[in-house]
Amino acid sequence: MFSRNLARGLAARGHEVLVIAPSQTGKKYKEIDGNYVVARTASVVFPFYQNFRISLTPYSEVKKIIDEFEPDIIHIQMLLMIGQAVMRYGNKHNIPIVSTNHAMPENLMDNLKMLAPLSRPINYMLKRYGVNFYSKADYITMPTQAAIDMFGLSTKKTKIPLEAVSNGIDLSRFSVGKISKETIDKFKLPTNMPIITYIGRVDAEKHISVLIHAFDQILPKLDMHLLIVGDGTDALNLRELVKELGLSSNVTFTGRVSDEEIVDLHKVGTVFCMPSPAELQSIAMLEAMASGKPVVAVDAGALKELCQDGRNGYLCGKDDDKAIAKSLLKIINDPKLCKSMGEESVKIAATHDLRKTLEKFEEIYTNLINQ
Repeated sequence: MFSRNLARGLAARGHEVLVIAPSQTGKKYKEIDGNYVVARTASVVFPFYQNFRISLTPYSEVKKIIDEFEPDIIHIQMLLMIGQAVMRYGNKHNIPIVSTNHAMPENLMDNLKMLAPLSRPINYMLKRYGVNFYSKADYITMPTQAAIDMFGLSTKKTKIPLEAVSNGIDLSRFSVGKISKETIDKFKLPTNMPIITYIGRVDAEKHISVLIHAFDQILPKLDMHLLIVGDGTDALNLRELVKELGLSSNVTFTGRVSDEEIVDLHKVGTVFCMPSPAELQSIAMLEAMASGKPVVAVDAGALKELCQDGRNGYLCGKDDDKAIAKSLLKIINDPKLCKSMGEESVKIAATHDLRKTLEKFEEIYTNLINQ
């Protein structure tokens, strides 16, 4: 999402932008996404991750694409496969490179259950690989300072400029308001009770099952609804869990939705919950905050930079469904607190305007090119 926001934003500001990404069909092709081009490299299905494709040996394709485009600067968003090929090409041809990290090893490992016993050493090796990869760039950014700290990165270790630059969100799209009747009718959402929302990828590393167990504890005390927006590898498991707990009439799974529907669905909830312990920022939570929602999140990853405990929501321990249930109830049962926390969320989100992010990357690009 950040990569797309950045590409569209830079193109709108007059820059010529090309994105290289894996094909979604297997065969290479080009497509137009509004105001910029996406060059898709030949790919295969990644067997451990639903709807995820990777390009195994993309160097020759990457070389041809970059030769034709002749970029002034390269910005790498992913450190595997295409990222490796692009880094190699940029280093060889002396093109300045910015590299941004968006992933934690846990994003992958939580979806590979068979490797769970080896998760600690594998996570360590992946982090060391990441540090080695970024050392080949000319400038490194991560969405938050917490993300930099988690990887143990520093300019002393890498000898490369390193900075926290927020992913940012388009504040012209996400704001406080009422959900449209069309969206309420389409997803059959209740209008006579509080709604807890989760919006984002529905994958194992998001720990959405913890939210469902918390919701199960709340329901006997207060009539309410849970809205889960998105799709992913864990969707079927979560639907089964909801069925087993007898919550089907109180939980809505929307599946994949359009960009416009996401904006509308952020307006529907009373409170937004992010149970994932593996976030380097969380664009979805930022969008919810800009839409005026108090938040409950896990005190892990970088979420504490957005969910400021006691100000705009509450932080809970990892996988602590009882604490999450208690925090959600505390906000929902106190309309005055809910309103004030929502207002604070808006103030915090206002400091993450996408325009500032675009300006910052323009500054980074310009300085590197001039050097």
